[in-house]
Amino acid sequence: MGISVFIIDQERTFADALAARLEAEEDVQVVVAVHRRAPAASLILARHADVVILDADLPHNAAIRLCEELSGRKDAPRVVLLSYTSDAERIAAAVRAGAAAWVSKDESLAQLLEVIRRVAAGQTWLPPAEIGNVLRLLVREREQRREDDKLLAALTPREREVLTCLADGAGRGDVADLLHVSANTVRTHLQNVMAKLGVHSTLEAVALTRAQLERAAEGPDPR
Repeated sequence: MGISVFIIDQERTFADALAARLEAEEDVQVVVAVHRRAPAASLILARHADVVILDADLPHNAAIRLCEELSGRKDAPRVVLLSYTSDAERIAAAVRAGAAAWVSKDESLAQLLEVIRRVAAGQTWLPPAEIGNVLRLLVREREQRREDDKLLAALTPREREVLTCLADGAGRGDVADLLHVSANTVRTHLQNVMAKLGVHSTLEAVALTRAQLERAAEGPDPR
């Protein structure tokens, strides 16, 4: 059985040409070629494709959002992102979102086919010229998360409660009511929190807390 491919690209001419060239391969079957905004993840899953060829240049960061949606689903297809540009920050964002490969639209058909076959076999592929930069970015981000987590771990249970309430959207007055303390006590806790975290505003402290809560909800870092 061949590799089933779902193509999503905002350029109709490119999508149709790519579909025709892939269909000429004995081991590749194009199940659909979409030339509009990104479809819902449920539509892609319903077609049971092995690989999704996704336009990384879709507006409003739609490609990254779709990658994130698909990466959390059971039996989701693996995603190959195509773009006219290849910079480390965009590729790192794609890797974090669950993409299996990033390929320049200027690459040859032979190279793209090799990537599709590798990805269908469970491998990954990144532009060789950017691999080092991408790995450095991902490692740096991971180290920063660990440092942030260490700082947050140094807070007292009450300080963490205050920050968690704020991260959930409560105002300072609401926090005082929820924790049955005075507004002055909340203010004191926040001053201590900012000093321990080395930040200059409540907003920064809340941002660190929200990021940690999101990571906890996602589970352990797979890298």
